[in-house]
Amino acid sequence: MRPVVLCFSGLDPSGGAGLQADIEAIGQAGAHATVACTAITIQSSQQVFGFEACSSDLVEAQATTVLDDLTVGVIKSGMLGTTDNVALLTRLFADHTIADGTPFVLDPVLVANSGGSLGDEQTLVTAFRKLLPYATLVTPNTHELRALSGEQDLHIGAQTLCAQGTYAVLVKTSHDFDSGDIEQYLYVEGEMVHQSILPRLTGEFHGSGCSLASFIAGRLAMGDVLIEAVKAADSWITQTLRAADVPHPNSASAQLIPNRFARV
Repeated sequence: MRPVVLCFSGLDPSGGAGLQADIEAIGQAGAHATVACTAITIQSSQQVFGFEACSSDLVEAQATTVLDDLTVGVIKSGMLGTTDNVALLTRLFADHTIADGTPFVLDPVLVANSGGSLGDEQTLVTAFRKLLPYATLVTPNTHELRALSGEQDLHIGAQTLCAQGTYAVLVKTSHDFDSGDIEQYLYVEGEMVHQSILPRLTGEFHGSGCSLASFIAGRLAMGDVLIEAVKAADSWITQTLRAADVPHPNSASAQLIPNRFARV
């Protein structure tokens, strides 16, 4: 069987982000995606209108059923939605329900890119800080990095997360609209080991962060070392964004949906 990634994330009815992005990205990386749904959202490709979180008991039942059935090689989390669900995932690592040494890609979703709250930010930040020591890689945007680290400087922020126990941090600057190209910095154990510069394409994209983190998780499952998984993801995400679908062609401000099956 293909290597297995277990994703904890929410359902996006528009298919741009969340579990559908996870499944498609991991499949494109060559691995098999399994899921534990953490929330049902009410959202379009452009806006979040609300969500109802799954109970931690329900999320746990989904996850343990998969863990009992399949050999899970990598864990990936996106929208967890509630402190209870963040605490659940922390416990699954702490009590060894998730096998020791299993790589874990943590996309610390605090606010949807399409706008709208996905939970109380400060309480989520507090809960996430207990989950950080189990993460192989954290993939925050600049807002998430500053919230989690308490630091405004991105490099100090990445070093702070590493000092809190995270093995590696991939800093994404795509949310800094005053910058030119998108710079990404990979820190491992507090040291920057890789920097990439990606073209800033015209428009905003719905689900790009989910897709990037999930592709990295898929490549880790396939046996890539971390830096190679990140490089492969940079190349892949660029082609998906270049070929992105335009849901509202008459709106210049509409968010685009990455075409995760594109071959550019």
